[in-house]
Amino acid sequence: MSSVEGADAGPSAADEVVAAERTVFSVRDVTVSYSGVPAVADVDLTVRAQAITALIGPSGCGKSTLLRSLNRMNDLIPGARVTGSIRYHDQELYAPDVDAVEVRRRIGMVFQKPNPFPKSIFDNVAYGVRIQGKRKGLEEVVERALRRAALWDEVKDKLKQSAFALSGGQQQRLCIARCLAVEPDVILMDEPCSALDPIATARIEDLMAELKAGYTIVIVTHNMQQAARVSDRTAFFTVEVNPDSDRRTGVLVEYDDTEKIFSNPSDSRTENYVTGRFG
Repeated sequence: MSSVEGADAGPSAADEVVAAERTVFSVRDVTVSYSGVPAVADVDLTVRAQAITALIGPSGCGKSTLLRSLNRMNDLIPGARVTGSIRYHDQELYAPDVDAVEVRRRIGMVFQKPNPFPKSIFDNVAYGVRIQGKRKGLEEVVERALRRAALWDEVKDKLKQSAFALSGGQQQRLCIARCLAVEPDVILMDEPCSALDPIATARIEDLMAELKAGYTIVIVTHNMQQAARVSDRTAFFTVEVNPDSDRRTGVLVEYDDTEKIFSNPSDSRTENYVTGRFG
């Protein structure tokens, strides 16, 4: 993208010392609307480098909508509009001269349901790299991405087989490898474990913990235990209902260190949600 810089993956050892203080996203007064109806409104939060940030809350509170605004996926939805400011490495993400396609390369996304392409395992991982015009060294790129996604040992002897032959958990790790192959800076995950069994879920959670050493991760999850296990910071959203129009709008209630959100939240609505008394 033409005006966004400083988003290379894999920071140096010196960078890691200050990573916790480095801001990747600065979200200020952000409202996302569909056909003029706000889905989530007036959000303010900061996402730090090399950390896992979890977005939690009941269905319909705008978690996934906000997540998609971080890599301009909402641009692809007719009638969607983002107002306010989203700064990525201190540069305005929605500035007119910013290339949305390049945004999505640097800020990758893993979806709720594994979505491998109808291609071989190798071609799935190499797909994005080929689109970028790279033809040489694909074997090394694919192997490195599969190793990062903790999948190489399971598939190294069947790279030419269809990705559909993999299990659900393997397919999700393949999708993560496909994302990693293009060297993103950030990985967005929209309920990446909701379609997986507990064993596959544990593998993905372990993988996230490993990946945060080199990537910034933002995850949407309905699983309170998962948010508590994997994230460093947690944002709790709820739904406000307009009594006159019955219109439902997501709002950010509280954003803090995960330990505080789950052990000593500042807002009673957060406490009611994380303890199971609401939602």
